[in-house]
Amino acid sequence: MKLNKILLGSSLALLSLNTFGAAFQLAEHSASGLGRAFAGDAAIAENASVVARNPALMSQFTENQLSVVGTYVKPDVSLDGESAPAYSSAEALNNDSIAPGAFVPASYLVMPINDKWAVGLGLFSNFGLATDFPEDYAAGQLAGSTEILTVNLNTSVSYKVSEQFSLAAGLNYVYAEAELVRHAGPGLPAFLQGNYGSTLGVTNSTEAAKMDGDDAAFGWNVGFAWDISATSRLGFAYRSSVELDFEGEYSNQLPAAIGGLGGTSLDGKLAIELPSIAEFSGSHQLDDKWGLHYSVMWTEWSSFDRLEAYVPVSEEPVFAKDENFSDSFRYAIGADYQLNNETKLRAGIAYDKSPSDPNHQSISIPDTNRLWLSAGAEYTLSDASTIDLGLSILRGENRSFTETDNLGGEWGFASEGNAAIFAAQYNYSF
Repeated sequence: MKLNKILLGSSLALLSLNTFGAAFQLAEHSASGLGRAFAGDAAIAENASVVARNPALMSQFTENQLSVVGTYVKPDVSLDGESAPAYSSAEALNNDSIAPGAFVPASYLVMPINDKWAVGLGLFSNFGLATDFPEDYAAGQLAGSTEILTVNLNTSVSYKVSEQFSLAAGLNYVYAEAELVRHAGPGLPAFLQGNYGSTLGVTNSTEAAKMDGDDAAFGWNVGFAWDISATSRLGFAYRSSVELDFEGEYSNQLPAAIGGLGGTSLDGKLAIELPSIAEFSGSHQLDDKWGLHYSVMWTEWSSFDRLEAYVPVSEEPVFAKDENFSDSFRYAIGADYQLNNETKLRAGIAYDKSPSDPNHQSISIPDTNRLWLSAGAEYTLSDASTIDLGLSILRGENRSFTETDNLGGEWGFASEGNAAIFAAQYNYSF
């Protein structure tokens, strides 16, 4: 295999979705939902964040409402090395935190037109990822920095068919940008020294691959809400898949003697499909104090069957990989308690199943099944405004796996992935 093709292929592991899984999908649309672990979110019309989960609930509003949300995600993803090639050591793979904290903003506006129609706007994100390793990390070809950001601008319209039943449909403009950097690590200098008699100036921290790109595309969403009684409601929402064709630049700092680009940039292209999402929820007001809520969310991760990436120097894809992802489910149950006229308390628990194949793990984000433990509260400031706070602790299952780089080096890891999520939200009716 030609060395330059190996290096070009490694650069386009950017979206080799073993790096994503459940961690790539963002559920953090509201602080009110976070306090219940998002149980019942497709059936509860508490504030304007319904635009993100089920816009059919906009029919429940009699006044305009604005909701502004800020969510901070603090991952705790660590790695312990279990094995390494002869030119490195397992201890060199240890890393206490590979995923930086992230702030996720969102805002929503619901505007009733009359007793039948309502429109809504939302600015939020459904998918995102960031991992960051030191430049001289031992398994540099497998890990460096990886980041993908998506922003969804959603416009929806709801129609109240009857006192019990509402429908909605929406259009989504999705913008996405991504960046990946990979480094040589000790493997490439060792390979060069063995084949060329020297490292040709390549060090552990030399950029073996760098690629960035962006794209924008449209999707759609629908929803319905059914008030089965004065105290119980069921809701269903569906958000379509979105096809993105990332176009950007690829470069590396490797010398031309081994097929490198020496910092020169080439065009790079890679197509992915953000999966469709469906959610079913129920909400039941048990009495004047207690409410019970539940949700099942399905994500069509099986749409990632194969990935292919291209650069102009190669007629064949420089990166092609079959994926073994499966459709995943997220289950949540939660409750709220009206403590007094001003304060409502919330709590919830959820199980988020990873779509990844246990035999195809990656250190870019070691994905795993997760348990959510959540709590929150709403406080009424005035007749027109409320604030919400939410906190979730995520506990991931520990996993051990082996990953092979593009030069054949096998690296063994044990991963542990946990996180804490805090959100605050302000709602104003006018």
